[in-house]
Amino acid sequence: MHLFYTPDIVSDHYELNDEESRHCIKVLRRKKGDIISLTDGKGNLYSAELVNDNPKKCKLNIFEINAHFGQRNFNIHLAVAPTKNISRFEWFLEKATEIGIDEITPVICENSERKTLNQNRMKKILVAALKQSLKAYLPKLNEPLHFNDLIKKQSQIKKYIAYIDDDVTLTLKNDYQKGEDVLLLIGPEGDFSPNELNLAKQNNYYPISLGKSRLRTETAAVVACSTIHLLNE
Repeated sequence: MHLFYTPDIVSDHYELNDEESRHCIKVLRRKKGDIISLTDGKGNLYSAELVNDNPKKCKLNIFEINAHFGQRNFNIHLAVAPTKNISRFEWFLEKATEIGIDEITPVICENSERKTLNQNRMKKILVAALKQSLKAYLPKLNEPLHFNDLIKKQSQIKKYIAYIDDDVTLTLKNDYQKGEDVLLLIGPEGDFSPNELNLAKQNNYYPISLGKSRLRTETAAVVACSTIHLLNE
C-alpha cells in the first residue's frame, strides 16, 4: 500500500497536487479505476478511486473513511535538544514518527550548539516518515523553545528528564505505567546544566535513566520513544 498525504480534504472529491499526481501516475503507474489510500494526518485513513489519471492533476472519489486509524490510548511528547549535526536530529524525527510519537518540541538548552531549525524541512521529513510507515497521525512539531520557557509550562501529565548520573537510579522502564501520557526531556551533547536540572526537579520532572550506556541525543530520544511503546504492549 502506498499512502498519500492530503491534509486539506473537505469533501468526497479530491485532487492531488502536482507533486503527488506525478508520483502517483509516473512513478507508481496508477491508472484510472485504481484504488489508492490517503491520510489527512489527523487520524483519518481514506480509500479513494482514481477517476482521472492526469499526471499533473489526479482526481479522486473518496468512498471510505477509516477514522482514528492506529489511535493509541497514550500520548508521547518528546522535548529534544537539536543536535549540532542536523542530520542526526532529522534521523530522530524520521524514526520517532515511524515508531509513533504525538508531539515534538526542539528545546534550546544552555549547552546547546544548535539553536535554529528549518521548520519547513523538518515538517517534510515528518510527512515522508508518516507515509512510509503507513500512519494516519502526523506528529505535532512545535517551534523551538528555550529550556526555562518549556519547563515552566504547567501540565498534569507525567514528566521526565533523562540524563546519566550516579544519583539517578530510577529507570523509565521501571517507573512508566502503561497508558500514561508522558513528556520526556532529552538534552544536548553537553547535557543539561546543573541549573537546568535543579529547575526541572522544582517543576515536578522526575530524573530518569535510559540505561547505563552513554547515548547520543538522537539515540536517547528514539530509545525513550521505543521503550514507551514496548511498555504499552
